[in-house]
Amino acid sequence: MADIINSVIEKAGGRDLSVRWFRQQVKELGTVPPRQLVREGQLTFRRPEFGKMNFFMYSPKYKDDVNALPYYDRFPLILPVTPLRPYTEGFMGLNFHYLSIPMRVRLLNLMSEYASDEEYDENTRIRLTWNRIKRNQMVQPTIKRYLYDHVKTPFRVINADEMMVAVLLPVQRFVRATENKVYSDSRRLANAPRRP
Repeated sequence: MADIINSVIEKAGGRDLSVRWFRQQVKELGTVPPRQLVREGQLTFRRPEFGKMNFFMYSPKYKDDVNALPYYDRFPLILPVTPLRPYTEGFMGLNFHYLSIPMRVRLLNLMSEYASDEEYDENTRIRLTWNRIKRNQMVQPTIKRYLYDHVKTPFRVINADEMMVAVLLPVQRFVRATENKVYSDSRRLANAPRRP
């Protein structure tokens, strides 16, 4: 079977098409199994690839503690962030699944400001540091910390030219909350007044 993400990119044929066109193509795909997405494309096994998005299956350390973790995503789509201090046991990333589709597209457009070039091909990297993005309100609901020993699959690397399709795929797997609840909480957090 052809790679799901690349099948949409091939249909685009290098044309600069609208988000609406990409959304329609993703809708026509129907249900996309997360494990199939992980198996397809470029994989990395030890760590997420910085500068690129990554899909992976995850089982949080405190998944059974509702007070510590009211809900979580079992299939994150993250863009790794370099923290202030290195995490030896894990990594930090923006999980786009915590945002509704329109907000995901908006955040991706904002983060593209940090792209290494404007070509948006497999060599393009989006280098994020916590210092660069911490004041952006849209980042607040998406910033998550992950532990390496709780990652359950290899990381499926998403190149810059695949990112738009990836953020449009409805493959989030929330536990203990509906998508509407997660998106509502995220909108509230993204629109909360900034602290001085």
